[in-house]
Amino acid sequence: MTTLTLVRHAKSDWGSPGLDDHDRPLNERGQRDAPAMAQRLAASGTPVDRLLASTALRARTTATAFGTALGREPELRDELYGASARVLLDAAAGSGVSSVLIVAHDPGMTVLAERLSGGGIAHMPTCAVATFTWSTDDWDVATAIDPDDWSFDSPKS
Repeated sequence: MTTLTLVRHAKSDWGSPGLDDHDRPLNERGQRDAPAMAQRLAASGTPVDRLLASTALRARTTATAFGTALGREPELRDELYGASARVLLDAAAGSGVSSVLIVAHDPGMTVLAERLSGGGIAHMPTCAVATFTWSTDDWDVATAIDPDDWSFDSPKS
């Protein structure tokens, strides 16, 4: 079985207009949502062998919450900051494991989730979690076909 879990970073703080986008922290809602959503994912039993995250502060902080809940140390990847759907999928396929969680940004997250869900996921709000599973254990096959199943959760669910 191959599993890809996509997590859009939690809500970020726009209170410092001069702050570089890469350095924006989570706001209060994001600080609440990230651990709560991480606990919900952990309780679901979804496997996660590797946790990959964008280097942006808001993604790193979100990934840390998920890592704590799942017992995984986030691996920070520069290429995941502002990544396209293709780059996100390639990162998962190149991970060397069968179950990957990626914490990154829109629009790439929504584009990939929409594509893999056959249009069932039209938008990945902040801290949303979308999980896709394939019955194959080969990423080359998984990335070429539709997933067998998918699920979606968000803080407002």
